[in-house]
Amino acid sequence: MDTAAGIGLFSIFPVLIFLVYLVLIGLSVYCIILFIKLARRGIKALDIYIHEKGRPGGGGGGVNPG
Repeated sequence: MDTAAGIGLFSIFPVLIFLVYLVLIGLSVYCIILFIKLARRGIKALDIYIHEKGRPGGGGGGVNPG
């Protein structure tokens, strides 16, 4: 009986490892989605900043004339 219980216990580990992998894949997809949202928000903020400040130098090589 001890051998059968031991084999049953070891057969559970692959299932648990598979569940852990599924959770990790889900978390990675969630993190990627959050990163994309953050990047889009940063780009939008940068566009607003550039629009408010105008084009520095007016096309004069990037130097602000004064």
